[in-house]
This record gives sequence, structure tokens and C-alpha cells, in this order.
Amino acid sequence: MSSILLVTSSPRGDESLSNKIATDFVNKLVAQHPGSSVTHRDLGLSPISHLDTVTTSAIRKPAEARTSEEAAAADYSDKLVAELLAADTVVLATGLINFNIYSTLKSWIDNVARAGVTFRYTPEGPVGLATGKKVYIVLSSGGIYSEGPAAGMNHATPYLKTVLGFLGMTDIEVIYVEGTAFGPEAAEKAIAGAQERTQQLALAA
Repeated sequence: MSSILLVTSSPRGDESLSNKIATDFVNKLVAQHPGSSVTHRDLGLSPISHLDTVTTSAIRKPAEARTSEEAAAADYSDKLVAELLAADTVVLATGLINFNIYSTLKSWIDNVARAGVTFRYTPEGPVGLATGKKVYIVLSSGGIYSEGPAAGMNHATPYLKTVLGFLGMTDIEVIYVEGTAFGPEAAEKAIAGAQERTQQLALAA
């Protein structure tokens, strides 16, 4: 049985293409692997607060030294980490906004990137501890950022690959849904292309 963690981050709800393609993809994965469990963390519907002084203090202290407020903050971060570590497959969905990911997804990353938990420092350098996972990134954008003259403006893909790799997740596929701002026909073509790619990836999983 496979354990799938789906993290969507768009605030656009049902209008979000990254949400739609990622959710459809997870359904395809489940169809290929009946009995798989799915945990859906919808950051658009239930955003994670940005790190504050309470949370940053809490995750650096031993449990017995935390105040009640810090304990609650640490427990929430621990829950997010547990969801990640329990997953065999991780599907992250985001739109490209101002050339990077949604801040909601960044807050999730800030909570699960925990020294001594999802990575550790060694004399030879940092080592990721969230290993053995297949990761799929669904990235939607109005323009074309996977290649061509605007590719250098896509900071989402290199950032996500860097931070996920730092945590030990290096087996990553990116599914682009792009060029949707170029009219209805272009949007339909982008969606069809993304759906075809997710079907291929699901069959290969």
C-alpha cells in the first residue's frame, strides 16, 4: 500500500489549475494502486501561519522546556512533519506567482524543514532525512516558464528542487500547466498536455 501526501496551495479553490491537475493526478495514482492512503493538506483553504517567535522558539527547545503556547505550536509543526515522513509519494501543487511559489507553500516548507528531524548537520555537510520518496510538482502559470526567454524568471522549480533535495527528496518530476493566459485554445492545450503527462506518470509509478 502506498501513502500519498497531496499539498495544494492555491487560494483560488476550484478555479485553480494546479489544484485540479494535482488532484486528478492523485486520483490516477490511486487507481493504479488501489488501497493507497491519501492525506490532503489544502493550504489555500487552511493556510499555515508564517513562522513567528513562538514557533521558532518552540521547535528549538526540548519538549519539557516549552511553554503551553510553544507546545501547541510545536505539536502543529510535528504533525506536518509526520505527514511528510509517513508518505511514500508527495504531490506539491502551486501556481507561479511573482516568479515563485505561493507563500502558503513556503510556510509549509518552513515548518517541515526541521534540523534533527528532516535534515541534520554533519562534519561533511547537511544530510537530508526525508528520503525514499517520489515527489511530483504541479506548477501552473499564465506564461511559458519551463523553457524559452522567460525560463530564467522561474524561481519556483529550482527553489523547490533545492529545498526538497536538502531534505533528502531528490527523485522529482515537474508537471507544467503553462501558457494558460494566451487564450482559451492555449489553456485547453496546456490542460490536455498536463493531463496526458500525469496519465503517463501514473502508469509508470
